[in-house]
Amino acid sequence: MKRIFLLSAIAGIFAFSSASAQTKDVAMSGPKLGIGAEFAFPVGNFGDVYNLGYGGSLQYQHPVAPSLNLTASAGYINFQSKDLPIIGKVNSGAIPVKVGARYFLAENIFVNGELGAAFSTEDGGSTAFAYSPGVGVEFPVSDKGAVELGARYEGWSADSNTSSFIGLRLAYNFGL
Repeated sequence: MKRIFLLSAIAGIFAFSSASAQTKDVAMSGPKLGIGAEFAFPVGNFGDVYNLGYGGSLQYQHPVAPSLNLTASAGYINFQSKDLPIIGKVNSGAIPVKVGARYFLAENIFVNGELGAAFSTEDGGSTAFAYSPGVGVEFPVSDKGAVELGARYEGWSADSNTSSFIGLRLAYNFGL
């Protein structure tokens, strides 16, 4: 089910990316700030324990060259576990803080990569190295605003273990 949802989301990104907009793309006109909803679908061993993650994020983008923005992001993601023996269901939260780059392949289509840390909100939790390559599309909706839909693979590595998930972000980006 998760794969069907992910494939549908990726197909939607490319299907809607050919739509033409009447406004100038805010991504190419200066710095911007985005606020978004995050959805995480655990994979691998992490997916054996957790069902779904959700949260929110803020992302700042600053253009440094044509079609290239540097990014800085922070947010919160809460993961709900599957029904575990003896203890039942539990929640686990993290605050990922990352920096990276976003390159626009076309006016609205981008690839990005970020590196940083994911700080556990649990008592005795650890900090993990975070990395996330991704793709996405922005739809300009006004002279200073755009709706973003992005998909990424994200991994958090700590203590010789990696927790990974497929992340989807729906955000509103506004020019500063």
